[in-house]
Amino acid sequence: MTGRSAIPRRDVLKRLSLVPATWIPMRSKGPSPTPPLVFSCLPTNGLYKVLTHWADSLRRYDTPSEAVARSPRGAGVLVLAEGYPQKTTQLESAVFHTAMQEKLRLYVEFPSSIPGLRTSEPRAPEKGSEGNVLERVVVASSAFSLTLPERQILDIHDCRYVPVQPGTGVLEKEGLSREMKLVLARVAGYDTAIYGLPPEGVKPILFTAPEGDILIATTKLSQFITGRYSPVNAWRLVWNWILAWLSPQSGISVGEFIPAVGPSFTSHQPLPRTAELEAYQRGVEWFSKAKLFVDRSWKQTVDERQLLRRPSPGPAPDWPLGDGSEGVLEGVSSIIEQDGSQLLSWAIRNDCTGETSMVMAFSSLIGGKSRDQEIAVNLSDYIYRSPLAQGSRSDPQSPSFGLVGWELPKAEGAYWGDDNARSMMGTLAAGALLRSDRWDENVLRCLLANLRTTGRLGFRGHKLDEKPLQEHGWRYFYNGETVNYAPHFEAYLWACCFWAYGKTRSPLFLERARNAVRMTMAAYPDQWRWTNGLQQERARMLLPLAWLIRIEDKPEYRQWLLQIAKDLLALQDECGAIREEMGRDAKGLLLSPRSNDRYGTSEAPLIQQNGDPACDLLYTTNFAFLGLHEAAAATGDPFYRQAEDKLAEFLCRIQIRSAAHPELDGGWFRAFDFKRWDYWASDSDSSWGVCCIETGWTQTWITSVLALRHLRTSLWDLTAQSTIARFMDKLLPVMLPQAGSATPRHPFEQQ
Repeated sequence: MTGRSAIPRRDVLKRLSLVPATWIPMRSKGPSPTPPLVFSCLPTNGLYKVLTHWADSLRRYDTPSEAVARSPRGAGVLVLAEGYPQKTTQLESAVFHTAMQEKLRLYVEFPSSIPGLRTSEPRAPEKGSEGNVLERVVVASSAFSLTLPERQILDIHDCRYVPVQPGTGVLEKEGLSREMKLVLARVAGYDTAIYGLPPEGVKPILFTAPEGDILIATTKLSQFITGRYSPVNAWRLVWNWILAWLSPQSGISVGEFIPAVGPSFTSHQPLPRTAELEAYQRGVEWFSKAKLFVDRSWKQTVDERQLLRRPSPGPAPDWPLGDGSEGVLEGVSSIIEQDGSQLLSWAIRNDCTGETSMVMAFSSLIGGKSRDQEIAVNLSDYIYRSPLAQGSRSDPQSPSFGLVGWELPKAEGAYWGDDNARSMMGTLAAGALLRSDRWDENVLRCLLANLRTTGRLGFRGHKLDEKPLQEHGWRYFYNGETVNYAPHFEAYLWACCFWAYGKTRSPLFLERARNAVRMTMAAYPDQWRWTNGLQQERARMLLPLAWLIRIEDKPEYRQWLLQIAKDLLALQDECGAIREEMGRDAKGLLLSPRSNDRYGTSEAPLIQQNGDPACDLLYTTNFAFLGLHEAAAATGDPFYRQAEDKLAEFLCRIQIRSAAHPELDGGWFRAFDFKRWDYWASDSDSSWGVCCIETGWTQTWITSVLALRHLRTSLWDLTAQSTIARFMDKLLPVMLPQAGSATPRHPFEQQ
């Protein structure tokens, strides 16, 4: 407790010997087996349950006093924190006295007091501005040997811990440091604290008293399964060390166990023939199980949470599921709660809505689900009747006419070209699947709106905002000479332009986009700007190159596509995973943290340095899956198909399977470590961390490509019958007057 006076260690036994012990239950005098481990916990405790196959060697009691009193001399006793996180574990002095007298080895979690040490009220780790946890667990001792080396990083999600300080005359600061096994600290690194522990702010999490008969955990380590502590195997090793410390001769250990949330298959487990179809179906069902379709009755709560711009708990169990007419939530935040559940991002985004419409349309066709057809229609309708596309965006005299905003409620005036592109692609696919042309005019208007805010050389830049667009007018951007070698932001608009040229044959859609592609390929790789990594830029480039071949099949274009694909796939593991890679720092927009203080302060890559075995399903793998699929369809080259097949198998394996959290079952987290075969990476990204699931981006494109594979078609062929060109005569004079004049060419442009 705060302000607790310190008792010198040399006086502890003397004072404890004066405490009456008559209240402690009497020991059994009859013959009985000698259990090496004795538990004080509830029968539902995660650690206790996972050790049930050692039942003959375990005893369990409800209270610490009973467990200590009934333990045979020399046994190991675990006092687990069943009041966590609301209530610390209360142990009377007599319990410690008896443990010392009987030579018991004692492990205590989340204690209210510790002999000889000062404790204070429980605290939570430091958090960032987005609610992300900044402090991580670090191995601070060589006690775990090579299995868990010093500076190894682990995670306890949303933990509460009891701060501990040495008592005067008991343990000097250095002495306590020598006994610490695990600490909590803000450190950068993938799986190792590469800059070491910081000089200040290191908190003990697991440590031994100097005599070595008491092992203290200042938080609850025994809920490592329920709380989804990670990496999974690392916590198994931690617990095996603790159990061996408690009872060195028993051989009791935590074996293999099924995590609360884990991959659907192991890396070498044979897949059923129907694995892809089942993965697709589970991926579609996830949207409803996660309760992401907004219902009108949620309205007030949704608005309040969106205004906070912070992740919040999901809809209550009794809230009705919406039908798409009020949009779809952005997705699952990476913030994991103590019970293993995750918070949601309550934003409603244009891109996520359009992409989800496509997924629901696939479901209506493949599964014959009329409810999903209704949702698909409602989602696409929502985009164009919501504030995202209203106001100045629906005024033909406005320079932002035809554009669609980013998200609600605060950013409808932010225009990301890539978000517009993916939303349009989703809506076009939904229209084709539903055999409907109801959104064609809106989509063409958006295509032209993005085209007229693209510069002469074919680059649009990362983002436009309403204020400068209104101040300068669209011609200012249309006549500009922006250069932006960043496929993450530019490539999918180029793909949309090539698609639009294929339907309208208007050179307006071809010339600028083709010129930008040519310049970008000439600048590859040294001049490319990378966002979260260089691999995501390569992955994004596949689609426009594949669709450029669709409209102009030239050897040069095939060579570009092959070059990008080979460089991307040079880092494809045998299991199918595509490893992340960063480019030169000078060209990076979002770098891995270069100091401990920088960890968790901004968006960031999943890797700390090249070679870390992580793949990124938010920025790279998902778009590589689409790009390889379209490349295979455009070229007929088995090289792309084989890589796509390997990637499809990998995605089926790592899809989330969870009985404990059905709201996550069927999803795909952003990060996966394909060497550990676990959801793990550097969690430095302040907004979209390791365990986020984006409704758009990740979930939609993986499920949609699986659907395209099932239907044996491509996105290009699926939308081939579009009649969108019939609106050109209506929209072109309004949006691009005098468009018939020659488009200025860049020196890279070829006739």
